[in-house]
Amino acid sequence: MKHQTIDELQAVAEIQPGLPRTLTRSERLQRWAELLERDPGRRLSTLHQTEYQAPLARDRMSSEGSPISVAFADDVLREAGMKNDTYGEAKRFFELTDGQLHEVICYCHFGSSVSAATAAAHVRQILVGRKPGLLARLREAFLG
Repeated sequence: MKHQTIDELQAVAEIQPGLPRTLTRSERLQRWAELLERDPGRRLSTLHQTEYQAPLARDRMSSEGSPISVAFADDVLREAGMKNDTYGEAKRFFELTDGQLHEVICYCHFGSSVSAATAAAHVRQILVGRKPGLLARLREAFLG
């Protein structure tokens, strides 16, 4: 097999950009957790009282520097179809229930900010299908 540069190939063939890569739900969640874990001590903003918002208002919620905005800043997730950094888009793109996303992003659990490591741990718990235990919640409450 002869290896050629793109310039060499364009002389003999029409080169078109590839289609966006399709990621499974698990791959998207895994990627999100990994992005958050890159800077585990980073403080990320939460969304205020998501559970009390009307569905349309909740879907439009966003906050600069939130766990959702970390995901949206990633080229891979945007190429896979993530359209913006709103609550509703995160719910759609990651195929989450309101309850699952609430555990990752809501003010009522963490106050005005959450550590990236804690948000990542909640995303990983979604992947394995369980909620954090009492000791994990207490540790998060006192240690962040």
